[in-house]
Amino acid sequence: MTLFPRFPRFLRMAAAGALALAATLPAMAETVVIHAGRVLDIPGNPPRGATTITITDGRIVSLESGYRNPSDRSVRVINLRDRFVLPGLIDSHVHLTSDTGGIAAQLEGVTLSPARQAFNAYENGLKTLNAGFTTVRNLGDGDGAVFALRDAVNAGQVMGPRILDSGRSISGTSGHTDPALGFREELRPYFEERSNTCNGAEECRRAVRLQVSRGADVIKMATTGGVNSRIGAGLGKQMFEDEVRAIVETARLFDRRVAAHAHGADGIRLALEAGADSIEHGTILDPETIDAFVASGAYYVPTLSTVNGYIERMAANPGAYAPDVRAKIEWRIGITGRSLEILHANGVKIAFGTDAGVSKHGRNADEFELLVRFGMTPEEAIMAATVNAADLLGLPDEVGTLEPGKSADLIAVRGNPLEDVTVLKAVSFVMARGQVAKE
Repeated sequence: MTLFPRFPRFLRMAAAGALALAATLPAMAETVVIHAGRVLDIPGNPPRGATTITITDGRIVSLESGYRNPSDRSVRVINLRDRFVLPGLIDSHVHLTSDTGGIAAQLEGVTLSPARQAFNAYENGLKTLNAGFTTVRNLGDGDGAVFALRDAVNAGQVMGPRILDSGRSISGTSGHTDPALGFREELRPYFEERSNTCNGAEECRRAVRLQVSRGADVIKMATTGGVNSRIGAGLGKQMFEDEVRAIVETARLFDRRVAAHAHGADGIRLALEAGADSIEHGTILDPETIDAFVASGAYYVPTLSTVNGYIERMAANPGAYAPDVRAKIEWRIGITGRSLEILHANGVKIAFGTDAGVSKHGRNADEFELLVRFGMTPEEAIMAATVNAADLLGLPDEVGTLEPGKSADLIAVRGNPLEDVTVLKAVSFVMARGQVAKE
């Protein structure tokens, strides 16, 4: 097909030559300069004072003391001299496709199309990004909506946080992530076509391989019952050792990390001894389990914010949760924070995670206040949402600190979060991968 078919021949030749020349020239680098009042470039270290941050093509080039104006006057300068700048925050446990909870969330799973769920995920991703969370780990994606959002964000088609997605969570039949729970028995074949339950080591190996084939960045398993699952079998261990080991070993075969939903001490210990990289929730502890946590080097992701979601929904609608679930919720509210106090005192690594979707998207920073209430300093809480979470997600060379070569993911707040962590609830500026998302 001829380029520029309606142009005279000499114009077609000139235009084609210009295109050929442009193709041989290097693209002009896009540079942005930020003047920041204070900068926590490496959480855990003292903050810097007035700083100039230079960013080119979405990467941090340099951090220089004082305010320096670029020699090229066409370069954009962003004035954050009155604000405190720190790395983009990381939420290690979200569920982007839903923001309802309870019976309403259960019904969404059978009434909303995958396309509609994708729109929900997009909206919730924007809420999360605007709250200052530039990276998330999505732990549960039944119909692939979050896979699609992840890929669209990576391709630059839409704005959203960087996403690592687990695909479908893995549990045994009647386990926490069995989607047929709470529905009529004759509907089970429908759910089995869309679930990822496994029974026995061989099936569990296949379950991991299936999620890897779908594009999972991480594998999630549920070794115990759950607060929100519609089964009255308690919160203790609900998988066998050979099944859990098969999941972890197969994930390792494909270089995937494993997050374990676990409430009961026996199920936490089972996951840790099999080699899980993180324990989500970790509500019940005993001395053996504490020792296993310390010995394993695994991360603890407390997800304390779930209680906020429960309290708010029940206040708005006392029937928001089925009676068997509500009894577990009331227990969870009463025990929240105790495991964090114990594990933090024992030196266990903590990574920030909210379980947003159970709590509200866009309210992720509420978790900071709870982390501090139950024993962490503001600095430790910020480290949990930056350097620690980056390490857990396998992204320490990309995010978590503001250093040359890393992705330009940063936020700004008014006030000092090292003195008052609640200022992180009001993020006033967000940059993700060098693009301004909020100002």
